[in-house]
Amino acid sequence: MKEIELKLQGKIKRLTNKTFKFDERIREGWFSAVYFLKTCEIVESFKPENIVTMQFFQKSDAVFCGSDEAIALIKTFAKDVDSLEIHSLKDGDKISPFETVLTIKGPYQNFGFLEGMIDGILARRTSVATNVYNVVKAASKSGVQKPVIFMGDRDDHFAQQAGDGYASYIGGSTAQATHAMNEWWGKQGMGTMPHALIQIFNGDIVEATKAYHAKYPEDDLISLVDYNNDVITDALKVAREFGETLKGVRVDTSRTMVDQYFFRNPDVLGSFDPRGVNPELIFALRKALDEEGFHHVKIVVSGGFTKERIEQFEEQKVPVDIYGVGSNLLKINIGFTGDNVMMNEQHQAKAGRIYRHNPRLELVE
Repeated sequence: MKEIELKLQGKIKRLTNKTFKFDERIREGWFSAVYFLKTCEIVESFKPENIVTMQFFQKSDAVFCGSDEAIALIKTFAKDVDSLEIHSLKDGDKISPFETVLTIKGPYQNFGFLEGMIDGILARRTSVATNVYNVVKAASKSGVQKPVIFMGDRDDHFAQQAGDGYASYIGGSTAQATHAMNEWWGKQGMGTMPHALIQIFNGDIVEATKAYHAKYPEDDLISLVDYNNDVITDALKVAREFGETLKGVRVDTSRTMVDQYFFRNPDVLGSFDPRGVNPELIFALRKALDEEGFHHVKIVVSGGFTKERIEQFEEQKVPVDIYGVGSNLLKINIGFTGDNVMMNEQHQAKAGRIYRHNPRLELVE
């Protein structure tokens, strides 16, 4: 059983290194800034008795994520972890600018070398969780919550997928492209077909979809229909072939392309940008499917979607059923800072920094 299931059942409070599987070289300081390593050695030699309080904060309204991972890091690699007192918010908590999200109290030499790694964990996980949260929120602006598929496998190093998938889950997306993205919290990735499959069938969307369905009959059948840059024609082809079996069509038209529909209907042009996946194309696709009785076929869109673009689609009530989003969700735009703000129960910090008490923090057992 995954730890996330135990956590949801209330049997454990936080995920541990059984989930995160940290690199053992952390213990040797391999991933720590050298000046932190040197400082720990100096403190050990000259001031080992001092007890410091380190607090972490950031400067945005955000969805906090990475606390379980950061705490597991501390518990796994800090020296004499029993000498430390940790308080933290929880993954998924909404946080405000400058709000204290985590504090560590104890001998600096026992944990100070982990500061930069903790900053990095919280920055990446909170950035992804917040990005996803904002996109999911945008996808409900029409009054109906549309699912958001996390498709970030091609936008960053593959080694980041498990953590990014977990942060995406915390942000509100439970449909993800790879098995690795689901490793910490779910079961398996989901997906339909890429353009490569249609190419192998010489651009024949119907034959490619037949092959997919024959191989994976248990999957909801969703066909990718922009390969030939003629979305409506190809969508109708697969709808006529599969009828009720076809659950949806996905449109992924490049932002540099204009679909053939507009060349057949030049009279609709002139007041909008016809490139890529645009509202007018999706309205026309929905109309064409409905006119032939394919009301059940859902429309999935992907390709460069951002929070702002989804909001525009939702405000115009474009008939999208599912959004696929990738690179926009992985932008690291929230940075955390760890500061020593107390020493031996007295204020001691660099100018401009003070201890910020937060009653929402919970003592970590």
